[in-house]
Amino acid sequence: MKRVLIIGSGGAGKTTVAKALAARTGLPLIHLDQLFWSPGWVPTPDHDWDALIQRLIGQDQWIMDGNYGRTLPTRLTAADTIIFLDLPRLVCVWRILARRWRYFGRSRPDVAPGCPEHLTLEFLGWVWTYPSRRRPDILRRLESVRSEKEVVILQSAREVERFLATIP
Repeated sequence: MKRVLIIGSGGAGKTTVAKALAARTGLPLIHLDQLFWSPGWVPTPDHDWDALIQRLIGQDQWIMDGNYGRTLPTRLTAADTIIFLDLPRLVCVWRILARRWRYFGRSRPDVAPGCPEHLTLEFLGWVWTYPSRRRPDILRRLESVRSEKEVVILQSAREVERFLATIP
C-alpha cells in the first residue's frame, strides 16, 4: 500500500479515513479539495488541474482523498489501493449537515483557506443521487481493476473501523 486512492460520496468520511491511514502508515496525505479550490470556492481550470494531478500521481507514495470524476480514470491507474466508502446516503447527508454546523463560516482543514463551509441544494442533490447516478459507474470501474489492484469497499462505519484496525 503505497499509492492509496479514497473515493466515495460527500459525507462518506474520505478525509477522516485518509487522515487515519496517513497517521498509521506515514504516507503523505493529499486532500484534493484543498488543491482544487481557490479562495471564494473558485475551481481550478481543467488544464491546470490535469497537470497537477499528473504531478501528484507521479510521486512514489501518497494517500489521496477526493472524487473529481473527470480525473478518476487517471488516478485509478496510478493507485495500487482503492478504498471506496460506499456508505448509505442518509449517513452521508447527516454527516454533511453536522460538518456544516461544526465549521459554519470557517474553512475546514481539508479545504483551501478562503473557502468557508457552505451547503447548497446542488451539493445535497449530488449526495442524495450518488447511489443511483455515480455508484454504479464506480463499481464497474473498480471491478475492471480488481485483478491488478487492491480494492476495498466499505459500507458502514463499523467496516471502516475494522479495516483501519488491520493497518499497523
